Amino acid sequence: MRRRLTLLVAATTCLVLLAFLVPLALLLPQVAADRAVGRATGVLQTIVPLIGSNSDDDVALSVQGQPVPVSVFAPGGAVLGAPAEPTPAVRLSIATLRSLSVQTGAGREIVVPVSSRQGTYAIRTVVPAAELNAGVTRSWLALAGLGVALVLLGLLVADRLALTLVAPITALSAVSHRLALAELSARAAPEGPPEVQEVAAALNHLAGRIQDLLREEREQVADLSHRLRTPLTALRLEVESLSIPGEAERVAAAADSIERAVTTVIQQARRRGGEKQTCDATAVVRDRVAFWSVLAEDTDRQVRSELPAVPLPVSIPEDELAAALDALLGNVFAHTPDGTAFGVRLRARPGGPGAILEVSDAGPGFPAEALHRGTSGAGSTGLGLDIARRAAETSGGSLRVETGPDGGALVRLELP
Repeated sequence: MRRRLTLLVAATTCLVLLAFLVPLALLLPQVAADRAVGRATGVLQTIVPLIGSNSDDDVALSVQGQPVPVSVFAPGGAVLGAPAEPTPAVRLSIATLRSLSVQTGAGREIVVPVSSRQGTYAIRTVVPAAELNAGVTRSWLALAGLGVALVLLGLLVADRLALTLVAPITALSAVSHRLALAELSARAAPEGPPEVQEVAAALNHLAGRIQDLLREEREQVADLSHRLRTPLTALRLEVESLSIPGEAERVAAAADSIERAVTTVIQQARRRGGEKQTCDATAVVRDRVAFWSVLAEDTDRQVRSELPAVPLPVSIPEDELAAALDALLGNVFAHTPDGTAFGVRLRARPGGPGAILEVSDAGPGFPAEALHRGTSGAGSTGLGLDIARRAAETSGGSLRVETGPDGGALVRLELP
């Protein structure tokens, strides 16, 4: 936008300069010629009073001291002053008693007739072409320099004015990008034209409203801890009353799992809109693979894991990465028959920080409808992939589903 405004002002300035400078440049040769002719005519007019009141010898002496070559043609045919032959203009001027100015190859010929008692005299001079165009080139260069200076000045002024308009818009864009990255404390300064200030105020109001809505959402989710406390307590009391060996521990473990899941949801809701957290992807993936490997042994599944020996920091909280991997591995156990092998591979992201996490299996693969949130063909909620997708996209990464090397599904999480 800044460049377009500057180009617009430059084009307008050039058009205005062309409208004024071109006619002036075309007029300059005529002005220079008129100046030279006027100067020569003035010289001839100073000689006119000498004709008739002075002898030819005195006239010849007066003509020799003039700044331009002057020839005086006497009635007897004598030529006083600069030697010259009578030209058609001289003869016509004597015959008609009219002053003439004729353009010739040598320049501009000027003839002034003068009547006296002795007859008609003709005073003649020639203005060379060099004098007719004297100063024209210099004036053209001055006009060109003036035009260039005005264009440069216009560009400078236009650039400064465009900057005062573009800078606030650029600041608004930066604030909007910060808001998109969950920096909800970002605010735009009301600067620039009134319209831009109004947009800045609207953006600040929108950011404040988003903060209020998220605060209300976090408070509502936090209320779950209080609402679920009573039923969880009752569930634990029921567990204590169980007399079947092993059942009490199993149900208690399930209740603890529910409580941990609710606590994780509450913590995630409270973190939303805050600063980003990081974790060691290698440690998280190794821990979750060890957990699921126990279940894999019970279902005769072969587990292939490729994990780096060094830490891989990623911009995602530890619990969210663990939940995403659990969702993907849970899909493998839920949607593939027992004995189906699966693999987990973690590697550094090429060309930058972060990591790439891949979960593959040798099962039938994902149906097309399973890629949409809330849709499943196996009786589940269809939110497993969505949990992993949201975890990746919230941190600035992505999720892709492809066909694995064993013909089954391959889910690739790219984490920054």
